[in-house]
Amino acid sequence: MITVSFPDGAKRQYDAGVTPLAIAESISKGLAKKAVAAKVNGGWWDLSRALEGDAALALVTRDSAEGLEVLRHDAAHVLAQAVQDLFPGTQVTIGPVVDDGFYYDFYRAEKFSSDDFEKIEARMREIVDLDLPILRKVWGREQAIAHFKAIGEEFKAQIIDDIIPEGEAITVYSHADQWADLCRGPHLPSTGRLGKAFKLMKLAGAYWRGDPKNPQLQRIYGTAWADERQLADHLHRLEEAEKRDHRRIGRQQGLFHMQEEGRGMVFWHEKGWTLWRTIEAYMRRRLEAAGYTEVKTPQVLDRVFWEKSGHWEKYRENMFVCETVEEETLSLKPMNCPGHLQIFKFGQRSYKELPIRMAEFGACHRYEPSGSLHGLMRVRAFTQDDAHIFCREDQIEEEVAAFIRLVRVVHGDFGLQAAHVNLGTRPEKRAGDDAFWDKAEGMMANAARMAGIEPVIAVGDGAFYAPKLDFIVKDAIGREWTCGTIQLDYVLPDRLGAEYIGEDGAKHKPVMLHRAILGSFERFIGILIENYAGTFPLWLSPVQVTVATITSDADAYAEQVAAALRAAGLRTEVDTRNEKINFKVREHSLARTPVIAVVGRKEAEEGKVALRRLGGEHQQVMSLEAAVAALAREATSPDLR
Repeated sequence: MITVSFPDGAKRQYDAGVTPLAIAESISKGLAKKAVAAKVNGGWWDLSRALEGDAALALVTRDSAEGLEVLRHDAAHVLAQAVQDLFPGTQVTIGPVVDDGFYYDFYRAEKFSSDDFEKIEARMREIVDLDLPILRKVWGREQAIAHFKAIGEEFKAQIIDDIIPEGEAITVYSHADQWADLCRGPHLPSTGRLGKAFKLMKLAGAYWRGDPKNPQLQRIYGTAWADERQLADHLHRLEEAEKRDHRRIGRQQGLFHMQEEGRGMVFWHEKGWTLWRTIEAYMRRRLEAAGYTEVKTPQVLDRVFWEKSGHWEKYRENMFVCETVEEETLSLKPMNCPGHLQIFKFGQRSYKELPIRMAEFGACHRYEPSGSLHGLMRVRAFTQDDAHIFCREDQIEEEVAAFIRLVRVVHGDFGLQAAHVNLGTRPEKRAGDDAFWDKAEGMMANAARMAGIEPVIAVGDGAFYAPKLDFIVKDAIGREWTCGTIQLDYVLPDRLGAEYIGEDGAKHKPVMLHRAILGSFERFIGILIENYAGTFPLWLSPVQVTVATITSDADAYAEQVAAALRAAGLRTEVDTRNEKINFKVREHSLARTPVIAVVGRKEAEEGKVALRRLGGEHQQVMSLEAAVAALAREATSPDLR
């Protein structure tokens, strides 16, 4: 007999050789049906693999995040078998799980086409219907290499020869005797348990082991879910995401564009820059109210400066370095923190001045590989709503808690739903001993609780020098985005010689809190565009009101209406073109203008306007004075209400 311990603390006795699947069946038929794999003493384990002795067992179900990874891993194997069944001579290479799905890289002389997806999916469903047992085998190194070379799988043989360390067990998983692949597992007991909630999504190119000098491969991406409902929901989210793509909306609404001659750099058009300035003005007011002072630091600094900060050693490949002139090597700043430390160091600081909250809308440049650039979401030139708080150690918790409360207000004002806050704890490679990390992590957790939040622990996700809090928000279609962070830093103030005079008259090192709420303006605006699908609330909209005429004899009155709206602070355009009013309304509605003020001869005679709201079926006729007052109230920034 062996003893099996469960996560709830319970223990049971079982016959030697029992499998996790048999244990699941002994507990509940429903649990056995939902189970996809197990964790045995913390390591992955197949449901059909016998336990080797006393063990701590946790069953992994298909509706969990880890369970989905197992399903997607199996879906990748079923895809690989289907491709090799349909296209003999194709070699399989590597097929990992990725966010929301899986992919497999294939080597084949002929090109795949998305037109092939239908028959590949059909063959995948057939493999599921066959309910083939999935068998785990352990082979010797030479046996495995010989096997894969014999069947023409040169890439698999190379993986064993070059990548798998000597002494590591070589495991192979097979679908009955029909198909086999080199894999660490775990896998389902049979192909039938995968289900049919999968879909192939797209093709891409890749290189063997990521090196352009190696053979080019063809990558097939797919997605897989626990059931058909989840798959349908995912496909709907993708459809919604495509409609909300900030790049498409940015072009349609004339907000910004990007071009090859300045890859990763944004050309902001008038309306896009109006949106930017609206956000910047809002943030400036929020920061001033929270006790921040605004500064401005140089865009280019000498190499010596970056060497002292440590960025030259650790971040050089991501920095834009200028040509050496007069024996000076200059670099565009990739971040603002070292510059803020120089301002802190200018003159003598007293403990009575702390905390000092120093903010900057700082323009930074970082070299990002061209393949990683993605609209506003990943750029090379960006502006952070950056700030650094210089404080004493006894002030950390209150400063972090105050920042958390500020973040929640700001994100709420922009219509983003707070999801959770991650506490990134000590990474494997780190500065400082365990006592330091225990204290630092404890302070960050306490600060979150002071602000009424229980943080979600993100094990190992801290910076190398200290823990951090990351703020996760949800948009209108449920996608999660990381917006905002605060990080402890004892290291950089020490490296750059920042000091203050303490109450005891001695010199002390300040603690530096790196923090941002939006992150970068570029990425945050991209998130907002997709959150609102380009239909911004009135206070944010680049154009808030368009005054449109019905007839040409109302042109003068339209200008009068526009002047009154502008005087009240509303961003207003006038449309006096010789077009029918229905055409104008339709055009400005497509441009996502929140309010169209329609005026004709009657409105001019009576001093009124007819307000049409975006998406509304009816118009509201009001006096000009009442309309201006109502719209001005509605368009007021949330921090001024």
